[in-house]
Amino acid sequence: MSEHRHEAYASTPGPHPYGTGPHPCDTGPYDDTGAAAHPPDAPDGPPLVLEHHVLKSLLGAWALAACGPAEAEAVEEHLGACGPCADEALRLREAVGLLQRPETLDLDPALRTRVLESCLERRPPRIPVPEWAAAYDAETARLDALLQDFGDSEWHAPVRLRWYEADEATTRRTTVAGVIAHLMTVDGLVAVTLGLDDPLGDAAPARPTPWDRTEAYWRTARVPPTRSVRTPWREQSHALVRTVSFTGGGTGRMPVSYGDYELPLHDAMLDRAFECWVHAEDIAEAVDYPYDPPTGRHLHHIVDLAARMLPAVLEHRRLHGLASPVERRLVAAGEPGRSLRLEIEGSGGGEWLIPLDSPAAKGSAEHEVAHVALDGAEFCRLAAGHVPPLDAAAGQVGDRAAIKDVLYAAASMSRI
Repeated sequence: MSEHRHEAYASTPGPHPYGTGPHPCDTGPYDDTGAAAHPPDAPDGPPLVLEHHVLKSLLGAWALAACGPAEAEAVEEHLGACGPCADEALRLREAVGLLQRPETLDLDPALRTRVLESCLERRPPRIPVPEWAAAYDAETARLDALLQDFGDSEWHAPVRLRWYEADEATTRRTTVAGVIAHLMTVDGLVAVTLGLDDPLGDAAPARPTPWDRTEAYWRTARVPPTRSVRTPWREQSHALVRTVSFTGGGTGRMPVSYGDYELPLHDAMLDRAFECWVHAEDIAEAVDYPYDPPTGRHLHHIVDLAARMLPAVLEHRRLHGLASPVERRLVAAGEPGRSLRLEIEGSGGGEWLIPLDSPAAKGSAEHEVAHVALDGAEFCRLAAGHVPPLDAAAGQVGDRAAIKDVLYAAASMSRI
């Protein structure tokens, strides 16, 4: 993906992955006739003849690939005839492997958070980023870091967007650049709420749904999106974080319209962080590159948003005949009712009691009828429509119909 990354791999210290000899892909120097010249570091003359105690003393250097060519050849010749030294050499090589484990060149996603927290402890910001906007700030920065070394081929790599519609898996094909354009146009819903410019300008559709806005951008673009979309997307993300920071935490309750529903600004920013991460994974998968979930704290906030939305989604599905009917008893607002315990394991974990029969009811451990356990990142991928509902739960106990309703309700929150 990047020349810098290839250089980093090439300069990694430690034993050569193919032993002490040349790498299979190394071409070596050539003479004037085009024939391969004698490698300058190849042993010259007859092989070294060293005593056993000398060869044994060289095993550590050999394991670290620090022997000269002649010494390495002598050690390897000796290992073929001396069992104790061969066993010792194997143990040393394994120890070197433990000391120099291969690691990804990507930074731990939690590193940015730790560095910022350390800096802010020493010098608090005059204008802090609200906690509810921190996940969006972090996820847009992570995605931008992924994009920075992309060449033309990566920007045009095919990406398949996935979501659930009417309980059926749905896909739409686009490119990496098309995904960034999609993120920019939907982030524009928050921008318009804050009084910033709409990235669609005069092309903005009458219905401000994510689907309609994305289709409007793709339809009116004179040419397919290219790397040029990165700059306006990133500038808009900076403007959103800067604006919510300057306006203070009191703006968090401002309603952001998604066309068919509204979210308060603090939840809309979490929603945008969630979608940024999900589509960053789509992009990373398209270019065959690893990408980690958000930090535990941010992942917890995202899971909490989805869990809080589930009761209303369940009610909507029931009204449209998509959830199993239940025999209801009247439950006053705030009173306990039938509940499902959602247990999220791993990073970002916690427990939520999801009221099943009315979004106005209160989740109740005494009225628990089912229990579902999932990994945090897996639950978020379910809510993104990337995991089949019936394949998502790591563990489930209790009312099977209630469990199915909740899993499908989570998947139905997904959208393009």
